Amino acid sequence: MIVKPAAVGAKLDRPDLAIRFYLFHGPDESGSRALGARLLAALGADKFALAASAVKEDPASLPDEASAMALFGGPRAIWIEPAGDEIAPGVAALLDAAVTESVVVAIAGTLKKTGALLKLADAHAAALSSASYAPEGGNAVRLVLELARAEGLAANRAVAERVADEAGGNGAVIASELAKFALYLDSTPERPRTLTHEVVDALGCGGEGDVQRLGDLALDGDLAALLEEIDRSGLAAKDGVSVLRALQRRLLAVIPLRARIAEGERSAAVMASAGRAIFWKEKELVERMLRTWPPERLARLVERTAEIERALMLSDAPEVASIGEHLVTVARVAQRAR
Repeated sequence: MIVKPAAVGAKLDRPDLAIRFYLFHGPDESGSRALGARLLAALGADKFALAASAVKEDPASLPDEASAMALFGGPRAIWIEPAGDEIAPGVAALLDAAVTESVVVAIAGTLKKTGALLKLADAHAAALSSASYAPEGGNAVRLVLELARAEGLAANRAVAERVADEAGGNGAVIASELAKFALYLDSTPERPRTLTHEVVDALGCGGEGDVQRLGDLALDGDLAALLEEIDRSGLAAKDGVSVLRALQRRLLAVIPLRARIAEGERSAAVMASAGRAIFWKEKELVERMLRTWPPERLARLVERTAEIERALMLSDAPEVASIGEHLVTVARVAQRAR
């Protein structure tokens, strides 16, 4: 069955035990992961990763795995990421199985409406599908307020707007930051605490700041400053993922501008039309990026950055060094292109 983004939170916080398969799909993959993590928290389940390629090779392995008892007892959830139409036969077998012990969660990017996996999840009563889109404006603020309540945090609209803005509208970063604030304040839904600007000041927010600076230094080709910043910041796994997402946000802002220049528009006109979309202090930096990075390299860089993020998210022991290596490679490419 299809559940709209506005209603999915309630479904995940109070899971229907008749649902065997959850499909979170759409362009905001980090938001889909956050939904999956929210479901696991509500179920009190451990994540058991299963490769989509294994399900494709042996569709019966999915219902078999879902029917197996957990090795150490307690609930678990089978997690497939990235997922696509290749797992549809396995999901069909799962939904036809007589009995299952574990739910299956699939994280997919954008799927075709006519694709086998989406059609199956949308139509079956024992499946739930929901699309994830990057929240913007009022939607981002509503997401902050909703997730804050779930963490036992009372926030006014001004604080919610700040958290949404500093997290760049990234649902996963918003959820992670609110969990951090809740831990700091020792808040729960039964024992709520007030989230203030002072708390955000004290703990910071993972969406911008230093994490944005690292990506900008790399794209600008400032290798010496980048190495110094990496050494100073001491990247950890969580912060490293935030760095990659900040880099992706910058790339997604630059790509359409660069495409217009490639089509013949003058750089000055393109920057002038960008208006408030580019912060005035960053316009000189963005202009240098437009001169340095051709469209085809920007496209490859987006793909490579997404690959590294997925590898980190799926790994039990993330190789954080790969983030620094990626940033250094980007900086060297920018240096050569000058």
